[in-house]
Amino acid sequence: MSANDAKWKANQEKVAFLKQFPGLLHSWDEMVGQTVASVTPIERGEGTVLTLTNGTFAIVPTLAPEPKQLRDGVTTARARLEPLYPDAYAEYDVLAQRDARATRTARMENIVGAIHNNLQEIPELQDRIRSLVKEWDS
Repeated sequence: MSANDAKWKANQEKVAFLKQFPGLLHSWDEMVGQTVASVTPIERGEGTVLTLTNGTFAIVPTLAPEPKQLRDGVTTARARLEPLYPDAYAEYDVLAQRDARATRTARMENIVGAIHNNLQEIPELQDRIRSLVKEWDS
């Protein structure tokens, strides 16, 4: 066996052992009802070790969710969280509605701008727009 093969095999064995390390939790469901005893940032990398009072532990990513994850999480947990944070949900609803209106307005401006910018280069566009308007009016 070559030195490279031996190194690869040794690494594979180490990784297999780590994946089955005693006390390591493999799903969030295993943490339900447990109490976190300590939160330790990983020194040479990203993530955190959550140690529970029963001696089990989990290695979790750093809490820095992307905006989509934040929105999805706050929406998913709304039934459970809104009674605790009603003012925050009321403010979020206002902001979400404002964002939806701004998105709609921006899309409309983009469409109108695209039409305006292309009318001279694509003369049949004007006829197509007229026929669309007639379709909607009927």
